[in-house]
Amino acid sequence: MTDHAALLSVATEAVAKATGIIRSMTSFSVAAKGDRDMVTDVDLAVEDAVREFLARETPEIGILGEERGHEGNEDLWWALDPVDGTANFARGIPLCGVSLGLVDGSNSTIAAISLPFLDVTYTAVEGQGAYADEERLTASKATKLSDAIVSIGDFAVGEGAEAKNRVRMALLAELGARVQRIRFLGSAAIDLAWVADGKLDASVILANFPWDTMAGVLLVREAGGVVVDIDGGDHTVRSAATIAVGAGLRDELVAAIARVTG
Repeated sequence: MTDHAALLSVATEAVAKATGIIRSMTSFSVAAKGDRDMVTDVDLAVEDAVREFLARETPEIGILGEERGHEGNEDLWWALDPVDGTANFARGIPLCGVSLGLVDGSNSTIAAISLPFLDVTYTAVEGQGAYADEERLTASKATKLSDAIVSIGDFAVGEGAEAKNRVRMALLAELGARVQRIRFLGSAAIDLAWVADGKLDASVILANFPWDTMAGVLLVREAGGVVVDIDGGDHTVRSAATIAVGAGLRDELVAAIARVTG
């Protein structure tokens, strides 16, 4: 299947099914899956249900899920985060989402992000704009960091976290002295969707797990924003980081990050 309209319909139905599961599972268990990392049985139930649906609807397309890994086609595949912001979800904080992007080669061409507790679904098709439900999105037009609200991705955990987080602390100091406000939302899907929606002027995620980022990256680009790697080069599925920003702030933000990481 190569019909983008049909694929968007599949993606939208998939995240709607996921949203139904998340809202219906009022009790759940939480288990550790690494250093300060967790998974709930809701994550697993959503991923299994969405995998089954996508395998039936688009058998020719592979799938990479956060919890179950990659199966099938490695050139054209769905990138799924069943509950992005699990730590928030497990504490009853409503900042979490289901993120589903279609990756074709190095970039995404279809995106669907549902925020189950905020009652909104974000969608995009390459070349056709980005939407919050039926409303077309426009990224921030800000041109000065001093006017910008910037979200920062979660601190690293696990092996090598101490060194990685020294960079994050330096970045906090650099940006904290320059931007209007810094926010930590705890969900890459929301960070990127809200950059596309103009609620945030930029998001700095010093990691690039495809299930977290590939749907949101397309949203930002289709809303007129820019997404780059840590060095300011174009973002792809193989990038080291995900820096999303309104076009007018790109150079100033990239320069600020370079002062810390360069």
